[in-house]
Amino acid sequence: MIVVVLGPPGAGKGTQSDLLASELGLPHLSTGDLLREAIANRTPLGRLAQPYMDRGELVPDDVVIGLIKERLVQARPPDGAILDGFPRTVAQGHALNDMLGELGRRVDWVIYLRAPVEELLERITGRYVCPRCAATYHLRGSPSRTPGVCNLCGTPLQQRPDDRLDVARHRLDVYFEQTAPLIDFYRCQGVLTEIDGEQSIEAVLADEMAALPPNHRKD
Repeated sequence: MIVVVLGPPGAGKGTQSDLLASELGLPHLSTGDLLREAIANRTPLGRLAQPYMDRGELVPDDVVIGLIKERLVQARPPDGAILDGFPRTVAQGHALNDMLGELGRRVDWVIYLRAPVEELLERITGRYVCPRCAATYHLRGSPSRTPGVCNLCGTPLQQRPDDRLDVARHRLDVYFEQTAPLIDFYRCQGVLTEIDGEQSIEAVLADEMAALPPNHRKD
């Protein structure tokens, strides 16, 4: 099964994709993680993507599509995959359909996590990460024991450039302008499930599992 998890920045796509990956036994392919890895490794695609990510803008389609196709072709996951952060535009949605068609696959299920803008901003701007061990924290939900310091290795925490308030607002503006049209794109294909992302993590997962397409349920 190929699952796409959609939602604005801060909606919990990464968390829910991890949980679904565990529940369904599927690999989790996060566009954001793949792009940050490419940037850290200074690959050609990473160098192209970095300026856009630093400004909170969408990375050009050809860069993202190239990265995702590379991973899908390399992995050829036999049971499918969970795609987190891709597609982000209708053009990418068409490209994904074409790409999967070449592999004999299709998008089976799309989850859309919705949440109010103010909630999203609080979630985004409260996130901090350890630059040494990559542990993540949140000022409201999961703060470090010592403010500003990693629990695991004692390194000062940092906020990602794209989590600053000004960039976060811009990211949301870009999302609603360029990514939100994907909701109707997938609704018309009959594969979209909308989930209230403002609920607790556990409640969101429960709603997702209850909405799992019947032909993919284990029972």
